[in-house]
Amino acid sequence: MSDKEYNPLSRRKFLGTSSAALVAIAGMQGTASAQQATSIHSKDHHLVNESEPQPKNTALDAQNPSSNFPPETDSGGQPPFKYPFSFAHKRIEGGGWTRQVTVRDLPMSKKMAGVQMRLIKGGVRELHWHVGAEWAFMISGSARITAVDQHGRGFVDDVNEGDLWVFPGGIPHSIQGLGPDGAMFLLVFDDGNFNEFETFLLTDWLHHTPPEVLAKNFDVPDATFANVPPKELFIFERELPRPLAEEKRQVEAITGGVPNSFAFFTSKMSPTKVTKGGEVKIVDAKNFPASNIAAAIVTLKPGGLRELHWHPNEDEWQYYVKGSGRMSVFAAGGRARTMDVQAGDVGYIDRSLPHFVENTGDEDLVFLEVFPTPHYEDISLAEWLAHTPSRLVDQHIGTGEDFLNKIHKKEAVITPE
Repeated sequence: MSDKEYNPLSRRKFLGTSSAALVAIAGMQGTASAQQATSIHSKDHHLVNESEPQPKNTALDAQNPSSNFPPETDSGGQPPFKYPFSFAHKRIEGGGWTRQVTVRDLPMSKKMAGVQMRLIKGGVRELHWHVGAEWAFMISGSARITAVDQHGRGFVDDVNEGDLWVFPGGIPHSIQGLGPDGAMFLLVFDDGNFNEFETFLLTDWLHHTPPEVLAKNFDVPDATFANVPPKELFIFERELPRPLAEEKRQVEAITGGVPNSFAFFTSKMSPTKVTKGGEVKIVDAKNFPASNIAAAIVTLKPGGLRELHWHPNEDEWQYYVKGSGRMSVFAAGGRARTMDVQAGDVGYIDRSLPHFVENTGDEDLVFLEVFPTPHYEDISLAEWLAHTPSRLVDQHIGTGEDFLNKIHKKEAVITPE
């Protein structure tokens, strides 16, 4: 039997069949290309591939549209970089309440933790100290703060809405809410593992020290300490403090006051930068010598943008005081994620990761940028491009040198200018 008779597919038939298959494959590829050219996203999310037929948390989805329907520029598995204080357990005491967000809640927040605290009129956060430094921002109301440094020098002052304070690690201190509505404030610590419920408390220490040792230490009868509370006070209500001037004289007697105030009155500070889009106040060791924590207080008007930038020296911990917006963070390896933010949210960005914050609401967006370092540093995208040879930049991004030559040589910080 010949080969031709044995093989039912002749060479001509085989070539013909192969050509037909190739044409069919090419047609399929053309259809796929046409499908790829069709957008898989819609502004109103009406496409079948965008539908969500399952039951869902509608309120949470509405607060987080950038996660529910992310921008097409988002890519990769960037982990969440925000955590709302509303999720945190609240400890309520007679003099107020407190709650915290730490690395245990937001895993990427390794270097910083935050605490919200509310003290009623006369409410006292009892005399205590902790290993890490405490940086604070007054959200509302007023408070009396006290401290004593390692040289026995006393400090007492009153702070109001928008003011700051800092207590270095190991410095004993207290906070008391003043009238008429006490105080609400934010505390930031330069340790992601910080625990507000495990600080060194005066009452707790004395309770766990034998009375005869206390008596010997102060050379008084044992009965002097008969009324030491059997457990920590933590947050409790008492009568208001004496007049500030009187208490200043008392605490500064003999040894004097601290050389650099632990309080910073931000309300008296002119903005570091003002544009049509908002303003920023930068507070660090340059203008607040007692502080080893740097911060920026940013106000964005509706539509305003905290320009594309990054921080080369430290991680950034954020707190959103009021308003709403969105933040996008880019990471090496082509990863990017956008998340929406509201008042009461904590944000965290690792060192050198570029990002922006945009006000997407109809009121001012106010937020804090806090860094575990004495000195504030940032680098903006615009400033980088403006100070790099324009031909080289154009060879990268193809915008034309005219655009590049018009970029301001100094960073805007907030746009529009």
